Amino acid sequence: QAILREGLEDVAQFFKAHGSCRLPLSPSLLVKGIVPRDCSYFNSNAVPLKLSFQNVDPLGENIRVIFKCGDDLRQDMLTLQMIRIMNKIWVQEGLDMRMVIFRCFSTGRGRGMVEMIPNAETLRKIQVEHGVTGSFKDRPLADWLQKHNPEEDEYEKAVENFIYSCAGCCVATYVLGICDRHNDNIMLKTTGHMFHIDFGRFLGHAQMFGNIKRDRAPFVFTSDMAYVINGGDKPSSRFHDFVDLCCQAYNLIRKHTHLFLNLLGLMLSCGIPELSDLEDLKYVYDALRPQDSDADATTYFTRLIESSLGSVATKLNFFIHNLAQMKFTGSDARPTLSFAPRTHTLKTSGRIRDVFLCRHERVFNPSKGYTYVVKVQRDNAGEVTFVQRTFEEFQELHNKLRLLFPSSLLPSFPSRFVIGRSRGEAVAERRKEELNGYIWHLIHAAPEVAECDLIYTFFHPLPRDEKAAGTNPTPKPADATWARSLGKVGGEVKLSISYKNNKLFIMVMHIRGLPPLQDGNDPDPYVKTYLLPDPQKTTKRKTKVARKTCNPTYNEMLVYDGIPRGDLEQRELRLSVLSEEGFWENILLGEVGIRLRDLDLAQEKMGWFALGSRGHGTL
Repeated sequence: QAILREGLEDVAQFFKAHGSCRLPLSPSLLVKGIVPRDCSYFNSNAVPLKLSFQNVDPLGENIRVIFKCGDDLRQDMLTLQMIRIMNKIWVQEGLDMRMVIFRCFSTGRGRGMVEMIPNAETLRKIQVEHGVTGSFKDRPLADWLQKHNPEEDEYEKAVENFIYSCAGCCVATYVLGICDRHNDNIMLKTTGHMFHIDFGRFLGHAQMFGNIKRDRAPFVFTSDMAYVINGGDKPSSRFHDFVDLCCQAYNLIRKHTHLFLNLLGLMLSCGIPELSDLEDLKYVYDALRPQDSDADATTYFTRLIESSLGSVATKLNFFIHNLAQMKFTGSDARPTLSFAPRTHTLKTSGRIRDVFLCRHERVFNPSKGYTYVVKVQRDNAGEVTFVQRTFEEFQELHNKLRLLFPSSLLPSFPSRFVIGRSRGEAVAERRKEELNGYIWHLIHAAPEVAECDLIYTFFHPLPRDEKAAGTNPTPKPADATWARSLGKVGGEVKLSISYKNNKLFIMVMHIRGLPPLQDGNDPDPYVKTYLLPDPQKTTKRKTKVARKTCNPTYNEMLVYDGIPRGDLEQRELRLSVLSEEGFWENILLGEVGIRLRDLDLAQEKMGWFALGSRGHGTL
């Protein structure tokens, strides 16, 4: 800090002598001074500086940049240029992936400037709001976006931005082999746009722990990202859109394989250590798989998404990074509540006179469970306010209070663990009584506890509370597929059907809206097809089994070889969706019969087919 202040004095002297200057980052940025109170540094290895300059334009905001010394920013410039070209290709093809691409400029050997994106936070800071183990939890990203987008339409727009930008990041980081991915160099804007920073390692040059690669997954795609996309912890049809976006973006870049190889080839002699020979170019060639058909590449990238989502190594890497960063966290950092956008105090909100937990309500969005309605009375307000909080939010308040105060000053918190169904009506009723006692003791505790900012922030109304103030609405599920009557056949399957060189190609893409099993559990669905008539059952084809989902994604190609066109027009494709039941007989969830003569197979046919009882498919 002292060295930084000393250096800022020199910069201030420069502006006194010269008046103003243009920033190397962009000649259009004209600045006239430094703002020392807004300047600081980051805790990564190179200790980059966070600088804030006064804008010459009196109506313009201060210009914030990062100055790095010790990293070869030419590599970052090249990586960002490649991502910019990918984005141009996508936009030209009518696909806007909502990418955030910032400026970066190398000003000398091992030094340079990087643009700071406003209203953005690293995944680490978002995750540690839920504790040091936040990287293992599914809700942090969704809760953070909800906090900054309290209105329903704002949140839906943020999720849409997240789906597109996350898909673009997955494709770009995979193709360019960007490594050293941890939760401090992936950022999220309050508008939902996700982007990567710090490209010190690329083309597959991963950091090593001994003989083990630090980056074990093909790219970073974790369960908390899937939680935002799905709108909960179960796969939904929005996940199908995400997979389709990834595969479409990947196939568009594959068409320009030679462009990327030529551009990177031109840079082989520039002295970037990680781009120095043909092996580095071969990494990009292998990642783009130019020899594959679009269908094969779609299947391949879908398996990469599954592999990344199932990787525990990524979350472990994030967790280790959280621990490593703890030693840099100042002791003056006050804990805050992850679901509250800003801090409130006794002075700003008015003294709380009484709190009473009056009822619990069933909720379905963002996930099924119960919320508790608390009536809050203040000294300086005539009217009463109502706030809605979940059990998990009460628990977060207690955990944050324990960081500030010894246990002897705090009331005991109700146990999280219950026997039987954890979301049942009886459990919610019991928790209501226990939580009521807890909050009463909290506001009647010692003044340093009862009057602390955490408690006043917790009981301050959020936008979601103001919507439902004092009302008792009948909650409606956001997606009523879970309530389908038992045994009813339903859902839809998305297929792509094509015919070429006496081969029938059936790409099984997604299924949506399957009914749950009679016991209420989600099925383990797979797809089975026959070409009828088939008395010998020789045309059976099967996909892999998806686990515990009503909205599975497959992107698997089923091929029938050696079928003349004349024969094909006499056949019917019978597709069944079954749930694998281990030792018991598999359960039929739905089926569809498709008369192939009704389809013009001169070109690919893609669409959703309704699953029903033994009838014919409609597109």
